[in-house]
Amino acid sequence: MMNKVLVVDDEPSIVTLLKFNLEQAGYSVITASNGAEGFELVLSENPELIILDLMLPGMDGMEICKRLRQEKIKTPILMLTAKSDEFDKILGLELGADDYLTKPFSPREVVARVKAILRRITTFEETGNKENSTITIGYLKVYPDQFEAYFKNEKLELTPKEFELLLFLSNHRGKVLSRDQLLDSVWNYDYAGDTRIVDVHISHLREKIEEDTKQPMYIKTIRGFGYKMEGPRNE
Repeated sequence: MMNKVLVVDDEPSIVTLLKFNLEQAGYSVITASNGAEGFELVLSENPELIILDLMLPGMDGMEICKRLRQEKIKTPILMLTAKSDEFDKILGLELGADDYLTKPFSPREVVARVKAILRRITTFEETGNKENSTITIGYLKVYPDQFEAYFKNEKLELTPKEFELLLFLSNHRGKVLSRDQLLDSVWNYDYAGDTRIVDVHISHLREKIEEDTKQPMYIKTIRGFGYKMEGPRNE
């Protein structure tokens, strides 16, 4: 079956362009021209991925992203923004978006991003049942086969990308990983050095598993290089 992609944008020319190129790439595409309609289509159509414009009439992209994550809907979100402001990109990621693109963009780049996101999900689903051993690091438990993680016996609410990053770090415990390595392994395509997306997701994970985010015991920063997963000292 074809993967279903929902495109939510109020510019008809962009919707037409994305719909054509995604269908040419083999995806089933549904569209919405405003936030409320887009939100309802997520609930009724259950798409595999959402391409979501930041600036929408009524309910904007940020609000949709926030509400979906509050409803525990973890469908991957590729956010589109006409703004170059770093704040808007980072805020979108903090609200649960998996990726972003700044307008103007090439249709080829959008298709490449969609393929990369869905490929990562498919890879995790195919390997999850094979990697059914629990990873335990201090109070953290990661269950690859269930796509779940717990901290102090409390289930963590993670976006798909946060879980993938946590699992990759846990599988490479004790190894220093550069931001570029994490981009290549977890996001699975060239971000042209845009490593800020790694830092944002690391920050999200720390908020969920660190008692003191300024003095982390699990995800350590290796200055000038990247990050390393460790266990607490009294483990």
